[in-house]
Amino acid sequence: MDVLLVLGPDLVADRDLLTKLAGDTAWDLDAGLRVVGAATAADLAAHDGPAVVVPADPALMAAAPANTVFYDLTVAHPASPQHLHGRGVWGLAWAIRHAVFRLRHPAERVAYGEHAEQWADERLPARSGPGPAAGVAAAVAATVAAQSLTATAAAPDLPAGAMDAPSVAPVGILIHGGFWRSNWAADLMDALAVDLSARGWVSWNLEYRRPDRNGWAATTADLAAGVAGARQRHPGAPIVLFGHSAGGQLALRLAADDPDIALAVSLAGVLDLHEGQRRFLGEGAITTALGGGPADVPDVYAASDPMTRLPLASPALLVQGSGDSLDLIDINRRFAAASGVTLLEQPGDHFDVIAPASPIWAATMEAVVSRT
Repeated sequence: MDVLLVLGPDLVADRDLLTKLAGDTAWDLDAGLRVVGAATAADLAAHDGPAVVVPADPALMAAAPANTVFYDLTVAHPASPQHLHGRGVWGLAWAIRHAVFRLRHPAERVAYGEHAEQWADERLPARSGPGPAAGVAAAVAATVAAQSLTATAAAPDLPAGAMDAPSVAPVGILIHGGFWRSNWAADLMDALAVDLSARGWVSWNLEYRRPDRNGWAATTADLAAGVAGARQRHPGAPIVLFGHSAGGQLALRLAADDPDIALAVSLAGVLDLHEGQRRFLGEGAITTALGGGPADVPDVYAASDPMTRLPLASPALLVQGSGDSLDLIDINRRFAAASGVTLLEQPGDHFDVIAPASPIWAATMEAVVSRT
């Protein structure tokens, strides 16, 4: 499989630098690379592998070639579900990964609301028979049967999925991070979504409206609606949340609100919003996301900060790489001490916790199965 990289004439970047990054990324994905300076919609459609166009071309996006991801190095307003933006040069690697994963491991995009960002990429179990997920489903079966899995937010009617038997596969809902900013999206969790499917899970890679463009209330409402949509589509399935970075905060906020979550896993989560705001984490990301500081919107912080929501209504697990930001290590250790929630701290950086080949992810899944 070759990745077709189109570096268009309007690109403002060193082409050799981008080509080197693209080649290294394709190599890591066991793919080749072909670089061209221009392409038509027919060229993209004729290519039998994934394609990435930089910068995004509105005319090509309008043609909506299924195999193509569009990427802008600068912040933009996404014009297509396949349009990534605003991550600088490094973001090209994410665009290539997304293009490859979409083609190799197709997902069904399921809308849980009417907004363009209210969707989840769903992948059903890639294999049948007993596997790592079997222990999860069996262990929670009695609990799930006794619980009323009432949706925490209204969701549109969704077609029933295939996993509605009594011994259903667990649903892993993936909640991406990115300091709650719109230039980061659900593609960050593509690799974990594929990994969960390979383990026999249903993976539900959730997109949601970010607060920088839609407000904090929209973000929190979308998370609840997304969980409700997954439950409606897979009735009776245990729900396990996997939230990375800012998504860790969103996952534990859900665990505080919803007693029917089987397990909420925070992967390098931002779990103390009050202290994180005082430390100016993410260059003021918390203030921007929540609409002010604790003195400005105290009720928002009280409802949203996992540290102020203890004890949580549902069980949780904390995962933290010891090579990550010292502030995140500190926050996770203090949260574990305050809550009694198990902290799995092992070697790894901020992105190793969402890398399927990393030892810390293998340890995470062992812990997930043992706790559910």
